[in-house]
Amino acid sequence: MKISVQAIGLTPHQPLEEFIDKKLSKLDTFYDKIIECKVTLRLENSHDKENKTAEVRVVIPGDDIVVKKTSTSFEESLDLCSEAAKKLLIKRKEKL
Repeated sequence: MKISVQAIGLTPHQPLEEFIDKKLSKLDTFYDKIIECKVTLRLENSHDKENKTAEVRVVIPGDDIVVKKTSTSFEESLDLCSEAAKKLLIKRKEKL
């Protein structure tokens, strides 16, 4: 599975990229037909502490799964995204 990261308004540091790889590579264990995961990190222009948004698009045959979460850190946002994507992939697998 290929993982691509796009960052808008920031430059992701190496530990964050490693965290992304670690979290999203686990999705393969729940659904083996994943083609690619596209991650978009965005720093929102707000004074709110919850201004770090992560969007994960899981490319699979048929419809893609898209999950978007915002929180106080990119790690937390990505953690929430990976959990939500995991649940959706399990549902998709059960339908087959």
